Amino acid sequence: MSHNYKTKERWLNLNSTELIFQLFHLKFLEDDFMVKEKLVKKQPFAGKIAILTGASKGIGKATAKEIVQLGGSVCIVARTVETLQKAVKEIETLKVKNEQFVEMISCDTTNMKQLKPLLTEFVEKHGVPDYLFNFVGIGRPQYVEKIPLENFKEHIEFNYYGQLIPILIMLPYFMKAKKGYITNISSALGFIGFIGYANYAPAKFAIVGLTESLRHELKPYNINFSIVYPPDTDTDTLIEENKTKPKECAIISERGRLLSPEEVAEVIIEGVLKNKFEIPVKKVKLYWRVFRHFPKLIRWIGDNDLKKARKKLGKE
Repeated sequence: MSHNYKTKERWLNLNSTELIFQLFHLKFLEDDFMVKEKLVKKQPFAGKIAILTGASKGIGKATAKEIVQLGGSVCIVARTVETLQKAVKEIETLKVKNEQFVEMISCDTTNMKQLKPLLTEFVEKHGVPDYLFNFVGIGRPQYVEKIPLENFKEHIEFNYYGQLIPILIMLPYFMKAKKGYITNISSALGFIGFIGYANYAPAKFAIVGLTESLRHELKPYNINFSIVYPPDTDTDTLIEENKTKPKECAIISERGRLLSPEEVAEVIIEGVLKNKFEIPVKKVKLYWRVFRHFPKLIRWIGDNDLKKARKKLGKE
């Protein structure tokens, strides 16, 4: 066996993460983030107000906690009253000043008729908020031939319109005030496709396109935007995903470490404070940067991972 063949075989046996780490040194790609202790001392959200949709649990709730710890006030929006009430109690314990507030709105963000008067009431009470964070979304992966059309529509409804509608409601206030900061949540699957996510990825791509368009159009109004690309995170949403996702998915990602919602929230807040438009989180940053320059390489790695997973399942 030639040396070149052995080298090629060694590369083929690496999973995608290992291969990328061999090609690029992570230390040169990672930014130096501000230490959280310094942020707590600076209180950068003091006097600021943030509305967070889909924030009764998971990354949304963790982000609300971060904002409150850093001096801000929050209003969290979600559908289930009991979950919201529990979240509010948790978040309130992190207040650093008496004037901070933690409020909740129970509503489905895909329903503009219901949500608009509730957000209008909030603005009349507290004034125009400084931030809008959108965390609304669902994920029910499955082999594409098993996904009914209604499921495709459901993912667009929640993952796209669920973020678009709060934006459309708040935009007139932001535009009139000539200020505002909107952060939308996409995914690693917002820039590359993956087996089992033919229903999920299109909406995440759409969120990227929406945010790009709004950033450009609303620049004259001093409205800033961020688009977040989180990896697999240890949330209830992921637990639901695992119930239906193809077995190949589990095999491909089995060596990867799940991030906690708190870890993701810290990166989001640090990125927003630096006014970063694109916020790829942790290991996604690596994929995102490499994909921008070498898309064929990332696709080749993903195709090879899928081939090995299918072989392990006896499909090849």
